[in-house]
Amino acid sequence: MNIRETFLPYGKQQLDDQDIEAVVDVLKGSFLTTGPAIDEFERKVAAYVGAEYAVAFSNGTAALHGACFAAGIGEGDEVITTPMTFAASANCVLYQNGTVVFADIDPRTYNIDPEEIRKKITINTKAIIPVHFTGQPVDLDSIHKIAKEYNLIVIEDAAHAIGATYKGRNIGSISDMTMFSFHPVKHVTTGEGGMITTNSKELYEKLKQFRSHGITRNSKQMLENHGPWYYEMQFLGYNYRMTDIQAALGSSQMDKLDTFIAKRKGFVKTYNQSFNNMPEVIVPHQSSDGESSWHLYILKLNLDLLKGTRKKIFEALLQRNIGVNVHYIPIHLLPYYQELGYKKGSLQNAEQLYEEIITLPLFPAMTVKDVMDVIEAVKVVIEEYRK
Repeated sequence: MNIRETFLPYGKQQLDDQDIEAVVDVLKGSFLTTGPAIDEFERKVAAYVGAEYAVAFSNGTAALHGACFAAGIGEGDEVITTPMTFAASANCVLYQNGTVVFADIDPRTYNIDPEEIRKKITINTKAIIPVHFTGQPVDLDSIHKIAKEYNLIVIEDAAHAIGATYKGRNIGSISDMTMFSFHPVKHVTTGEGGMITTNSKELYEKLKQFRSHGITRNSKQMLENHGPWYYEMQFLGYNYRMTDIQAALGSSQMDKLDTFIAKRKGFVKTYNQSFNNMPEVIVPHQSSDGESSWHLYILKLNLDLLKGTRKKIFEALLQRNIGVNVHYIPIHLLPYYQELGYKKGSLQNAEQLYEEIITLPLFPAMTVKDVMDVIEAVKVVIEEYRK
C-alpha cells in the first residue's frame, strides 16, 4: 500500500473563521476574563444539555475538583470510579483528601459495571463518578438506583460525552453534577476548559465560589457588608476561572457541535462496516439505551488470531503515519497509585482490555480519504500479523 505522506493524529480541533472572529471580538473588547462571554458560554451549554445551571472552569480537571468540593467530599470519604479513564477522574478525589475506590468495567461496554460498584460500597462511600468512556453512556439507571439506595452523590465524568443521550435524555441533565471537557481533542474546544452542569442552585453557588478563591460578592451570602466594594473569602477556593477569550471560542464551537457529532458518527459507521467482518478485530459496542457522541473509536484486537503483539501492530500503524493511541492505561497501574497501595491484578477486566485496544483517528476535520487511509492501513497491518 501507499504510506501516507503526512501524519494523521488520533484527534484534533476544527476551527473556522467564525471561531477566530469570536476570539478577536473579545480581544478588542473590555473584558478578557470572567466577563459576558463566560455567561454566554455557560448559558449555551446549559441550554444544549437541558440543565438549569452551568459553571465554566479553566479545565476539566478543575471542574471535577470543584464538583468533589461541592459534593462535600473530604478525608475519610470514599468515591467509586472506573480505572479505565484518564487520571483526573480519580485525582479529583485525592485533591479533597478522599479515598479512590476502583470498580471494574463491563468487558462488553468498557464502561464501569454497576454490579462491581455495588460490591465496593461501604459505610464510607460518599459518591460515584461514572465515566462515559469514549462517549458511550454508562448504565445510569442502575447507577442512580444504587445511589438512591445508599444516599450517594453522582458526578458524571462526561469529558467524552457532550451531545450523547441516555434513554432520550441529554447527558448533562440527569445526575447531581456532570463534567464536560473542552480540550482540543474533544468535541468542541476552548483550548483548555471544563464545565459542570447541575440542576441544583445550591451546588451551582458552591461551584461558582470555589472557582474564584472561595470569594463571594453576593450580599445575601456575606456575614457582614462594609459597602459596595466589600467581598468575603468564606472558604479555601482556587483560581479556576476560564477566560472570556476561551469562552468566546467555546460559544462559537457550540454552534457547530451537532455537525461535528454527525461527522464523527458517519466516520464510525464507515469504520464499523469495514472492520465488522474481520475476526481479528472487534468494533466498539453500541448501547441500545443511548446514543454515543463518539469521542474515541477503539478497536479491540483478538490477539489469539494474531502472531504479533499489540505493540508491534501499534508501531506498524505509526510507521504508516496513522496516529494511533491507547486509551487508557488503567489508573491503578500508574506508579503513583501503585505507591498508594493499589494492586495489579485487582481489576482484571480493565487490565485485560488495556492489553488489547488501539485508538484509531476520529475527529470532524478528517476527510473521507483520511478515513480510507486508516482502514487500508489497519487491513494491511492485520494481514501482515495474521496467524
